[in-house]
Amino acid sequence: MSDYKAILEEEFEVLESIFPEELEKLSDTSVQIRIEPDEPSSSHPLSLNLIVSYPPTYPDTIPEFSLEEREDDDEDEEGEGSGELKEGEEETILEQLRAVAEESLGMAMTFTIASAAKEALGVLISERIRKEKEEDDRRAAAYEEAEAKRTRGTPLTPEAFNKWRKGFMAELKAKREKEEEERVRTMLPKEREEWKRRRDRLSGRQLFETSQTLAASDEGLYEDGAEEVDMRQYTREEREAERRLEEEEEEKRRRGLVFAADGE
Repeated sequence: MSDYKAILEEEFEVLESIFPEELEKLSDTSVQIRIEPDEPSSSHPLSLNLIVSYPPTYPDTIPEFSLEEREDDDEDEEGEGSGELKEGEEETILEQLRAVAEESLGMAMTFTIASAAKEALGVLISERIRKEKEEDDRRAAAYEEAEAKRTRGTPLTPEAFNKWRKGFMAELKAKREKEEEERVRTMLPKEREEWKRRRDRLSGRQLFETSQTLAASDEGLYEDGAEEVDMRQYTREEREAERRLEEEEEEKRRRGLVFAADGE
């Protein structure tokens, strides 16, 4: 046991000289070392804590070690955070560290393990960058293919044309209805009432198509002595002109009666 403690004390002194800022002694049998890649990446910052716990049979038995994300996620002086491991990455690194520790049995191995951890983080970041580049290349190729397909165009078929025409007519109808609503909104109340009255009035064609009386009287139009009807008089313009004429005649008759009454 005394040899075990002596071995650890001697190794801790060496580690403190190598990692003056990175090392933190957690207990008499465990330490924590901040691990970062030798060449940090500004786009992929990554800094972890390597926890090493020494068994009584150390160094003939490999220590227990784990990786933890740094508790302080504050950015460093260069504005970079500590980052974090993704799924499966931690176990991959730990397997590599165990293999290195097995090769160092019988001698102080903490520095070797810490160095292997730093190297593993560097490889991990390089792998992340490689995968991201492959994904960017894949997306770029997909985009170029989509653009090429779009510029080549789609063969015009009756089905495609009908589908386009249906959508175009619906869009045009909605646009006209919106414009009509905007126009009505600017009308005076009296103008708006007149617009509604004219809108709700059936045209001659609508009256003809919907009225059972008119539909049933078609044959009567051709009976002997029946006067031929000019359907043009049922247009909106003709009805409006006829209505205005009747109103003017009615006004003249009314005025004539008033003048006649005054002369008596």
